[in-house]
Amino acid sequence: MAEVAGMFTVQQTIGNVLCCKCGISMQPNAANMCAKCLRSEVDITEGLQKHVVIVHCPECDGYLQPPRSWIKAQLESKELLTFCIKRLKNLNKVKLVNAEFIWTEPHSKRIKVRLRVQKEVLNGAVIEQSYVVEYVVQDQMCESCSKVQANPDQWVAAVQLRQHVSHRRTFFYLEQLILKHDAANRAIKIQQSDQGIDFFFGHRSHALKFVDFVSRVVPVRTRNDKQLVSHDHKSNTFNYKYTFSVEISPICREDLICLPPKLASSLGNIGPLVICTKVSNSIALLDPFTLRHCFLDADQYWRASFKPLLSSRQLVEYVVLDVDVVYAEVNIGGSKYVLADVQVARVSDFGKNDTIFYVRTYLGHLLDSGDYALGYDLYGANSNDFELEKYKGLVLPEVILIKKSYEEKRQKKRGKPRCWKLKSLNMEVDNSAGKGRDQAHKMNSEYEQFLRDLEENPDLRFNISLYRDKEYQRSETTSVADGEDVPSIPLEELLGDLDLSDIYVEEDGIRE
Repeated sequence: MAEVAGMFTVQQTIGNVLCCKCGISMQPNAANMCAKCLRSEVDITEGLQKHVVIVHCPECDGYLQPPRSWIKAQLESKELLTFCIKRLKNLNKVKLVNAEFIWTEPHSKRIKVRLRVQKEVLNGAVIEQSYVVEYVVQDQMCESCSKVQANPDQWVAAVQLRQHVSHRRTFFYLEQLILKHDAANRAIKIQQSDQGIDFFFGHRSHALKFVDFVSRVVPVRTRNDKQLVSHDHKSNTFNYKYTFSVEISPICREDLICLPPKLASSLGNIGPLVICTKVSNSIALLDPFTLRHCFLDADQYWRASFKPLLSSRQLVEYVVLDVDVVYAEVNIGGSKYVLADVQVARVSDFGKNDTIFYVRTYLGHLLDSGDYALGYDLYGANSNDFELEKYKGLVLPEVILIKKSYEEKRQKKRGKPRCWKLKSLNMEVDNSAGKGRDQAHKMNSEYEQFLRDLEENPDLRFNISLYRDKEYQRSETTSVADGEDVPSIPLEELLGDLDLSDIYVEEDGIRE
């Protein structure tokens, strides 16, 4: 309005004053001193700790939080930074603005943290200043690690995982789940036995937590027992050793099952011949002829407690002669199925007879003439299953196809390394059974089959961590065309295997 009326206006400006110490021009503040003179007059970090000693356990990589608790933290992690700040005394006298690590040599036993703090000084002026705190790391084993070093067998609770089957595919998969979720980080010893895996813990609560994890990923039933080790009559205290027996269901993926009549009736008269398609804390069953499916939880299974009619070790290879699609594609639980009538012949019969089988399968979207498939040979099988005998007049199919086979195409890639790898638990092998070389050969062949299952089934590798193999990049001499139709794992699904030494080398290169 003043400009419209033609009035003269004065613009507001902030005047400068001279510093009372050095005399330079500056904007006014409560102390009438510039920032350099304020820092020379007042040190707000005076009285704050700049040297701290922290205790580190080299075995479990934990740090002592006085008086007796231990926390686990990696170098330059948020947990370690929080721990270091909490160890400082009198830090409440100033306002913490920022905190960050300063790089030090990993073997120097020194951790440096740069802190930036603020504090109100002379007549309400606020000054900000940064300083470095040096932490001296002293190695000292924690109580649990010292007990393990003194006597490795000094455990309090043991968890025995068992599965009464002729293979270890379930344990290979369970091992990867344990590694991904770090479920066995409290175990003081892990031992591999002929029938399963034993986990030993220093506290009963750690064993209970591990049993709870296993029960959430596979159908199990548990029993527990305890044995008195010592008893103090004066203080009335008892020391026990606890044992948890965890039995995993013998039903595995790709098993052929004959359901008990009562159970089949309760599930809507499904089957009775069904295929197990997935095992988690429940068992997924699929009727291969009608595509009806259902789920069994652990309680339902252990009440019926049936065993598979045929397992994956009894699969027979067939060659597909003709495919005739019956129904359109169906999506069940994230998996695609297509019912089709196919003509197949056993690969082992080539040159011996002309036996051809006409079967219905749910693999119509995968199979084509000339392909190979794995299935159960009920035509030549001799089964003594009690549940099968309860069905009077049941006509068994001659063949039930389970999955497509890539064995012929894998011959081109035999002996060539994979571009990915898996991590494994640090387990001790119990050789008391004395089987030796035969057991090791069987274990290697089963592990190779597990790796192939991961490549063929994306749902199976959804819950586990796969890592890039750095050695494969350096020694790759294979052709892209070799085994191009064989299923493989895409690179975007692989994780980088983090190695702190690589990070330090890269940082050294940047500094140079």
